[in-house]
Amino acid sequence: MSHENMNLTLKVWRQKNTQTSGKFVTYKAEGISPDMSFLEMLDVVNESLIKKQEDPIHFDHDCREGICGSCSLYINGRPHGPKRAITTCQLHMRSFNDGETVTIEPWRSTAFPVIKDLATDRSAFDRIQQAGGFISVNTGGVPDANSTPIPKVVADEAFNSATCIGCGACVAACKNASAMLFTSAKITQLGLLPQGQPERWSRVQAMVRQMDEEGFGNCTNTGACEAECPKEITLMNISRMNNDFFSAKLFREEHTHDHSGNG
Repeated sequence: MSHENMNLTLKVWRQKNTQTSGKFVTYKAEGISPDMSFLEMLDVVNESLIKKQEDPIHFDHDCREGICGSCSLYINGRPHGPKRAITTCQLHMRSFNDGETVTIEPWRSTAFPVIKDLATDRSAFDRIQQAGGFISVNTGGVPDANSTPIPKVVADEAFNSATCIGCGACVAACKNASAMLFTSAKITQLGLLPQGQPERWSRVQAMVRQMDEEGFGNCTNTGACEAECPKEITLMNISRMNNDFFSAKLFREEHTHDHSGNG
């Protein structure tokens, strides 16, 4: 593969704020090294815009190491671009061809309103977690690592679910803008472990209720979320969440029946 610098055409979504409508604006990205990350390429473009006293392209970023989930860009019709299991900051320009046109958009979801340009408000995810993503039982001091035996397969599944970074690629990939993969991962990471059992039923009901209130769509099992997740969170989490949700409903009905005097 050639290591010569590349020239690209960018079609970038520009939008001043949530209240205004946006549009695509075309820019030239010239002299781009194939070894640059996608965000570094945008930095170069922004430097040229600033020199021309134009408003730079706004986009979210923080760690630039695939950890924080901030770099939520929809690139050529795919969340985080053409590669699997990576975030935008881990995408390198060698994934594109010299002379290519690259279309860059924000996440498209009613629950993720555009703040400016490519930056969206993903605080809906925070509110879903706050609704039930915690343990209130007093666990005492820090226990010894092996004092609570947990089968390896259970621990592995809980840790796999906990790798979700909340980037929102699952929502962006879904034709219904569903947040089921994210919500189920956050429910699973607590629901599988012994410490998460006291609130297992109330947790799933609270988090699903909040997810619906935020305006995310329904899951129709297309699998696009799993395919585009940078941390490869699986659909098995959605199955577990659905099972816990219906179990919680039965538990509540039985509990209500027992206390009604008719049990």
